[in-house]
Amino acid sequence: MPNPRLLPVRLTLLVPELIWPEPNDQLTLGKLSAPGFEWLAARATLERQPKQAFENVLARHFGVEAAPFGALRLLGEAAGQTVSDAARDGHWLCADPVHLRFHHERIVLADAGAFDLDDDEAHALAGALNEIFADVGRFHVATSRRWYLRLNEAVEHPAETLSTMAGRRMDGELSGKETRLTRWLNEVQMFLHGHPINEKRQAQGKPAINSLWLWGSGALPTLQPAAWSAVSTNNPLATGLALASGIPAEALPSSLGELLDHATGDRQLVVLDALLPPVLYEDGEGWKNAWQTLDRDWFAPLQGAAGRRIEMLTIVAPTIYGQLTWTLHGKDRWKFWRQSRPLAALAKELAEGETP
Repeated sequence: MPNPRLLPVRLTLLVPELIWPEPNDQLTLGKLSAPGFEWLAARATLERQPKQAFENVLARHFGVEAAPFGALRLLGEAAGQTVSDAARDGHWLCADPVHLRFHHERIVLADAGAFDLDDDEAHALAGALNEIFADVGRFHVATSRRWYLRLNEAVEHPAETLSTMAGRRMDGELSGKETRLTRWLNEVQMFLHGHPINEKRQAQGKPAINSLWLWGSGALPTLQPAAWSAVSTNNPLATGLALASGIPAEALPSSLGELLDHATGDRQLVVLDALLPPVLYEDGEGWKNAWQTLDRDWFAPLQGAAGRRIEMLTIVAPTIYGQLTWTLHGKDRWKFWRQSRPLAALAKELAEGETP
């Protein structure tokens, strides 16, 4: 019987924000060296689809539309079995702490990845909310940045994902969508405004935690088994989707070589989301550094693995330019006449509406 760790692999890499959203930013794109990806992109077939949020693209890889992200992300949290059991019961939302600020007469949302919030502050704020608003539901803090709300009574609350809203103007999200939860959120904002922790943060020049972003409402679904043999990720939502689908969820390996050394099964999904936070927080230098690590550890080694251990490679990239999908079959590695091009040129063509 063949060793399952030596079988040819069909590998899918899900890489949000693979292309920097500002095509004319020469400081970020101009001198970026990505020879591994550029070699792959020159030989692969590129398909461009309408723009989708990373979370929605991820859910669709498990056959899920309108996913209840709160319950699924909670299921994937590494806080222990107690959290996993809790996610299986009730109506949950992501209730992530945010700072709303006025900028040029517009309201802009900053999530907790854009500023410091320690665990003690998070637990104290959530504990106070649980005391005051126990009639609505109960908050659970998985990390200082990721909170959850279990509603006492199920309420539909359509909202954009946090990655869609972080750093964005949100005036339209605060008006015209009057629901029971948005009315209640006004009370939460008033309570948070006067909380001693926020008064102390403001005195120290830190952003106040003056609101929550409620999204991904619903109960944990029963998912059909997806096509993946295993999912490798450090993203709790991806982990939760895998667990809900009955698929092994592995910690993200450090490199392609480590993945192939331990992979079992021929259908591997790897979620590489290190480029997402720098884009949300407009950190061009951080994005460039994360890109170079990604190219060194994943894309460059694929040159030697394509057509050998890797039977087929798919790179899926939700970006501001659309959902970009590169597909590379083993035989494509011989297309030596196709010349590699820098990422900056690709970004410019995508911004101009072309599909390279």
